[in-house]
Amino acid sequence: MITPAEQFLRSAAEKSADLGHRQTIRRAIDTYDGATARGRARFLDWEAARERSQEIKWEAVNHLDQYLLEFEAKVKQRGGHVFWAETSADARSYIQDLAARRGVRKVVKSKSMITEEIHLNPALEASGIEVFETDLGEFIVQLRQEPPYHIVTPAMHLTRHDIAALFKEKLGTGDTSDPEELVAAARRVLRQAFFSAEMGISGANFLVADSGMIAITTNEGNGRLCTSVPRIHVAVAGIEKVVPRADDLAVLWPVLSTAGTGQALTCYNVLIGGPRAPGEVDGPEEFHVVLLDNGRSELLADAEQRDVLQCIRCGACLNACPVYRTIGGHAYGTTYQGPIGSVLTPHLRGIKEFQHLSSASSLCGACTATCPVKIDLHHHLLHNRRNAVETANRSWLERVGFKLWRWTVVDARRFATMGALARAGLRLTNGLGLAGTWLDPARAWTKDRAALEVPHKSFRALWRERRGGA
Repeated sequence: MITPAEQFLRSAAEKSADLGHRQTIRRAIDTYDGATARGRARFLDWEAARERSQEIKWEAVNHLDQYLLEFEAKVKQRGGHVFWAETSADARSYIQDLAARRGVRKVVKSKSMITEEIHLNPALEASGIEVFETDLGEFIVQLRQEPPYHIVTPAMHLTRHDIAALFKEKLGTGDTSDPEELVAAARRVLRQAFFSAEMGISGANFLVADSGMIAITTNEGNGRLCTSVPRIHVAVAGIEKVVPRADDLAVLWPVLSTAGTGQALTCYNVLIGGPRAPGEVDGPEEFHVVLLDNGRSELLADAEQRDVLQCIRCGACLNACPVYRTIGGHAYGTTYQGPIGSVLTPHLRGIKEFQHLSSASSLCGACTATCPVKIDLHHHLLHNRRNAVETANRSWLERVGFKLWRWTVVDARRFATMGALARAGLRLTNGLGLAGTWLDPARAWTKDRAALEVPHKSFRALWRERRGGA
């Protein structure tokens, strides 16, 4: 059975060699780069906004128990329900059981990465429930039976012509690649779903403790329909999404939109605090919030890496990452891609299976420099690498190799001797034409590159010759 690490290496090699795919991704990200640069310029002091955003999230994360309980109490005061889910299975079971009790046969979903994390759609479909993703990008990748490609832009990897061919096959749109006609075709399908679904499911960008409201930000308005038209609204959110005060959104909303897409503010920003009250003309009859832990408490207990929970899922680190720009989102094989995914996934899904993601980085620091809440991402990748060495089971070959390396480098004579042997071995390999074969000691290099040019003398020997010393 192929491991996540092996699958990642295969996918990364395939996507990095696909120049058309790379061009599509870079064109999309370059558009974001220009927009976010203009967006940051709109702030009187962008760095001060980052600093304030970090302070808000740091306060929330370090007083998570207090603010979550405050949030729960306020939701219940208005007739809402709060369920604490320790695991993904707990969250899925609660929603499945609720749907079964209420006779739900159709669900519409607003964009939500956390429902991807808990694999909610397959669970609902296995229960005989029809599920519609209503964000346009999510709707597209759902039709393709693919996971989202990017935290903010689920269908970033597809061109207009790819989508036209998909809609022709799945929706019968005919031969058109006109964006307005394609959007209209999706709208016709989704409008029917909105007004026939019994349950709407959303995520939450923020959970506001002092008012007991969830804050949702979208660009298409589908979030409003998902949360107001069906008779049941279920919001699923990680426990780290809480913020102390409604006033905090005055900073966090524009910072999120600027870092994510370069907008001054996303088109639709909604606060929802409970079911429809007497006298109100719209809104759900029932309002449920599922608060998901799923490993977050363990990360919270790690004071060194706790700030990872400050993430507001803007996707800025993905756009800045040279690795993501080369291999794309699906190569990671995880819900959260790019630098934040490489840091977070080993904590959520196990460091043994996903330690390879922490090495999928150049450690250039671009992710840290662009993060709007100032998470020290590239250093956390190093922390994960260290933790993997200390806690994961290593192969006997790797353990022996590092012991041999340590034995070699602590003594100058051993280092010189082993260097001479290595140079001799590489020269022999090149001379016999074995470069790139299984007999090549540098095969990891020569598999995809020209054979190494081996110097005839070591640096130490050249130094002695030129300086006349030891």
